[in-house]
Amino acid sequence: MSKYISLLFIFIKFTACSSENKIEKIFNASVSENFSGVVIVASEGEIIFTGVNGKRDFEKNIPLKSSDIFELASISKQFTAMMIMICKERGLLTYDDLVEKYLNIPYNGITIRNLLTHTSGLPDYQILMDQNWDKSKVAGNTEILEYLNKYKPEILFSPGDEYRYSNTGYLLLGSIVEKVTGKDFVEMSKKWIFEPLKMVNTSIRSNVEKRELKNLAFGHKKDSLERFVNANKFLSSDYTVWLGKRKGPGRVSSNVYDLLLWDQSLYTERLISKKTIEEAFSPFLLNDKTPSYYGFGWKLNQDPKYKIVSHSGSNPGYKTRIVRFLDKKKIIIILSNNDFNLTKTEEKLIKALSY
Repeated sequence: MSKYISLLFIFIKFTACSSENKIEKIFNASVSENFSGVVIVASEGEIIFTGVNGKRDFEKNIPLKSSDIFELASISKQFTAMMIMICKERGLLTYDDLVEKYLNIPYNGITIRNLLTHTSGLPDYQILMDQNWDKSKVAGNTEILEYLNKYKPEILFSPGDEYRYSNTGYLLLGSIVEKVTGKDFVEMSKKWIFEPLKMVNTSIRSNVEKRELKNLAFGHKKDSLERFVNANKFLSSDYTVWLGKRKGPGRVSSNVYDLLLWDQSLYTERLISKKTIEEAFSPFLLNDKTPSYYGFGWKLNQDPKYKIVSHSGSNPGYKTRIVRFLDKKKIIIILSNNDFNLTKTEEKLIKALSY
């Protein structure tokens, strides 16, 4: 019996080493293509690979560290969805409540579930604000809601008819949390998620607060001379300033280690029940009964062989990915600060961990 146990141990160890070697090769290939950022891969909460390359600040030639803080961009949506799920468990709302019950909006028939699953049909608030907002001022949810009511941009489709990714929907979710709690969304996120999970590097930070961080990895883009410079120097990045108070669709900044704490909490009932978490990872049935593979803040893998949920993020100079293997309890976290296209790296890492 001991012989078989020894052979099994050797096989498991060999398989783990083989997997780590594959991951390292994938990371090195990305480095050869000028990837700047941090990658961690973990299994059952234990980090099996950490990769760091590039600069925290290219202009000052400051190297990156694995603990540096990045803008998460749309990965932030999973925290907004969690806030709504906590509200639901506390009896403050239900998923099938109409949005107009809580907010004054010029659209009828949209449910909270529609907002969570990107099936609301809401128009893009950023286009509206870009066309009409005085960019010498900083807008937040209140101002964006005012402009939605003032200009009433046409709804894109009837709620539930189709899936279309919507930052507007998640902004409204942030406002709903504020409405039902009577408290600021930023503060409630700390109280209900970041502080209980000891995510000490994670917050919804203002631009001023981010500039004060000593370990912020600045976002970078290439200039006309092919040099990586601070992404905020580009006119196309200015929306992060004049929309700098929006809450719900983005603006969370964090590091890979806090995101691993977040991942591990989702296998427990520290924030919400397992039944509620499972619903977040379930497809949404459209009006014609076809499934839409976006849950509550998570993209769902359509291949039944692999129970994988994931999300991506993109802000000026930043690209982010989080991929969770629910049945294997593995996770890939990639945070990049030089506008690196992560698609190929992500696909290769998923393949390496799927066996």
